[in-house]
Amino acid sequence: MPEWPEMENYRKMLAERISGQPIQDVEITRPKSINVSPETFKGELIGRTIWFVERRGKMLIFHLDNGKRLLLHLMLGGLIHFGPREERPDRTVQVAIDFPNGELCFIGLRLGYIHFLTVKEVEAKLADLGPDPFDKRITLEKFIERFKSKRGSIKTAMLEQRVLSGIGNCYADEIAFEAGIRPSARISDIEPESWERLYHAMHKVLLEAAALGGYMEMPLTADDTLTGGYNDHCRVYDRGGEPCVRCSGTVEQGEINSRKIFFCPSCQRDR
Repeated sequence: MPEWPEMENYRKMLAERISGQPIQDVEITRPKSINVSPETFKGELIGRTIWFVERRGKMLIFHLDNGKRLLLHLMLGGLIHFGPREERPDRTVQVAIDFPNGELCFIGLRLGYIHFLTVKEVEAKLADLGPDPFDKRITLEKFIERFKSKRGSIKTAMLEQRVLSGIGNCYADEIAFEAGIRPSARISDIEPESWERLYHAMHKVLLEAAALGGYMEMPLTADDTLTGGYNDHCRVYDRGGEPCVRCSGTVEQGEINSRKIFFCPSCQRDR
């Protein structure tokens, strides 16, 4: 599933291509992917202009010129591709939005959705979403506070979108590695200095991953050479049995609450 870096990468690239562009047509092949009737969805969008694209956690919000919003959540197995009709992805596309110059935004939504909402409806839908990792109000002290009330492992808490938004399986493991903390470390056992390392590691890993296009190899356009670039830079995620890039030990694979974890037992001593 796309996480903070993947969606931030898509946000930037989509904004460059569709901000200020009018919607010329909308194609819907799966009505369950939207929240209103296909007729209403098309009637509300055709002729409208997208002002800008916002990201909230793992979701994108398209701001329309009439104050309404499109809320997109790709979830597991979703995709976005932007380009001419002949570049339509060789996968099922539930929604396609036509823009000028014969270009379309193809959206595949295996489990996800794209909803047409008012501002109030968006805020209500995202009311339980935690703050962004880069929210200026999330100081080190506030960061620790958000985790202290949780039980269990640090990875489990990092995946909870009510705590912080946008972090998933891949980056929880990468952040823990950067901080020298095992993803299985219990929150109650983490020392103050370890919390500080974790806080700074979160910012470093997410920014680095976004700059490299994230780890998911789903290019936005035919000439997109950035998306998926972080896949070759993952330190531990999906590298079980391989040498550690830091100490040449062996990366191990485990499981917490039915989720895989990857870590280096030599480098990540805090447990």
